[in-house]
Amino acid sequence: MGGAARRGRLAAGLLANLASSICIVFLNKWLYVRTGFPNLSLTLVHFAVTWLGLSACRALDLFAPKSLRARQVLPLALSFCGFVVFTNLSLQNNTIGTYQLAKAMTTPVIVLIQTLAYGKAFPARIKLTLIPITVGVFLNSYYDVKFNFLGMVFASLGVLVTSLYQVWVGAKQHELQVNSMQLLYYQAPMSCGMLLCIVPFFEPVFGEGGIFGPWTLFAVFMVLLSGIIAFMVNLSIYWIIGNTSPVTYNMFGHFKFCITLLGGYLLFKDPLSINQGLGIVCTLLGILAYTHFKLNEQDGSKSRLVQRP
Repeated sequence: MGGAARRGRLAAGLLANLASSICIVFLNKWLYVRTGFPNLSLTLVHFAVTWLGLSACRALDLFAPKSLRARQVLPLALSFCGFVVFTNLSLQNNTIGTYQLAKAMTTPVIVLIQTLAYGKAFPARIKLTLIPITVGVFLNSYYDVKFNFLGMVFASLGVLVTSLYQVWVGAKQHELQVNSMQLLYYQAPMSCGMLLCIVPFFEPVFGEGGIFGPWTLFAVFMVLLSGIIAFMVNLSIYWIIGNTSPVTYNMFGHFKFCITLLGGYLLFKDPLSINQGLGIVCTLLGILAYTHFKLNEQDGSKSRLVQRP
């Protein structure tokens, strides 16, 4: 019964992350296209709302904050700001296809970091599932791949820092013995402060197109709604990584990418080529294989624990 309850909680967490992640992609797309709200400023709002949401959860006694030193959370906050900046610069200097193709490399880099820095061993069958996933995302993006040197530098830095961030999210929870809410409660305001220092270098602050620009009441409402959904996304990311692994979360991210592509095709009539369709199928097959192997691995571990004298 304990195993079934754990799987049920994990499934609920994954579904919450899936729903909130897909919602925020389309909501953010609407904000960028219809209102022109600046990208980094929107991320700043997301983390400010996340911090306020966690403060409300603390006031309702949904979690008890744990005392942490600033230097213990600093690498996590720095890597978060780094991955936001570099991925946005990658999107700015590359086509969407190249940007998405670079993001697909996060999973292999995470496996490499965990193998070299943390001594974690991955079975060969788990490593082999990376092949159809990488090939699948490559096929999804191939039609739009146009490289330039500066764009590739930003894309490579974005992949490296994103991978470090996702690895550290899981490692810090175990190292500091904190849950997702306790860790995010400290990281969110620290990231807000860093983004406040970064935003003026990339985006206007006041006036037309700035975070404090003349926005309509409806646009402000939609930005705040985006922040509330981002709170759910951020919390579910920490929870999933803390209860599974960065690789599992990344695999799930590829699944969300496929669903987002299909959603764009069905809702916004975005063009979907045969190559993209084949890529979606290839990626889903890789994810299914990874899930199957991980479940077998967990069942095998439980059997060994039961049989141990």
